[in-house]
Amino acid sequence: MGYGNYSHAAHAALLADRAAQPGQEVFTQRGVHTLMNPRGLKVRESRDNADHPNSLPVVFALDVTGSMGDIPQLLARQELPTFMKLLTDCGVADPQLMFMAIGDAVSDSAPLQVGQFESTAELMDQWLTSSYLEGGGGGSGEESYELAFYVLAQHTDSDAWAKRKKRGYLFMTGDELPYNAVSRHQIEALIGDKLDEDIPIEEVIAAAAETYHLFFLIPDAQRRRRCEGRWRELLGDHVICMDAPEDACAVAAGIVALTEHAVPGLQGLTQVMAAHGTPKERIATVAHALEAYAELLDPNAPKRAWPATAATATTTLGSWWKKLVG
Repeated sequence: MGYGNYSHAAHAALLADRAAQPGQEVFTQRGVHTLMNPRGLKVRESRDNADHPNSLPVVFALDVTGSMGDIPQLLARQELPTFMKLLTDCGVADPQLMFMAIGDAVSDSAPLQVGQFESTAELMDQWLTSSYLEGGGGGSGEESYELAFYVLAQHTDSDAWAKRKKRGYLFMTGDELPYNAVSRHQIEALIGDKLDEDIPIEEVIAAAAETYHLFFLIPDAQRRRRCEGRWRELLGDHVICMDAPEDACAVAAGIVALTEHAVPGLQGLTQVMAAHGTPKERIATVAHALEAYAELLDPNAPKRAWPATAATATTTLGSWWKKLVG
């Protein structure tokens, strides 16, 4: 997937047309969309083509439980063009976006929804707004984020990795803890894969991190307090604590630009944002969220002592992975 060219003007016009619509008219699904149902899922592909010879897969895995529905709404109403325009302004070529929606497999009817990789504004928007915002969640303080890592590790394929050994990007939004393991029973029920045993979350993160840079975006300081510690154990500096949910797209674009060295550090990113017309207040909050990560990429900056991470440690994959990939 991923054919066609992106038009920022077309995307902005699409969102402007729905500015006054209530949320239920933007996200009309009242159950999981047939095309986003992961049952029988084989592979989601990000491929090079004539329009995009250097495809770069980018996945947004959005928590759509009750406390997190504001981020999908913000993307669909105003912020997604910000992501694409900022990437373009920074010189990042050929991003292909895929949306996933995450709930709670213990209590929700649609805990995992999976779109396709796309390059055009219309198709990106189609998959995003086809997500079912169930608004559930279990109340245990956990959501099924681990399912997204499993899908990336086992059910995606990209030319970026196959041809260039370039990893894609996962931006997961959330405000709860993950479950400690991928349940083999849930995977069989939701996708149809048969596993011999549950997969510890550290192992599935390590597998996904082979081909993707993994980031967990926490919307604001209030929600940060209940989940940051555990996510730092798992992802270290790739946990990004934002000042507001509205910053998610600009923060994600900034991470890609910084990691790809498309801009000369955080100062270069803020200059591009200013030229892009981003308000000074937004530039300040985005820079605040990205300060620690930008320091991580700067060889001259002092290093912060976050815990070792499953995503960056050299890890021997468990027997489950060897069996799955043969």
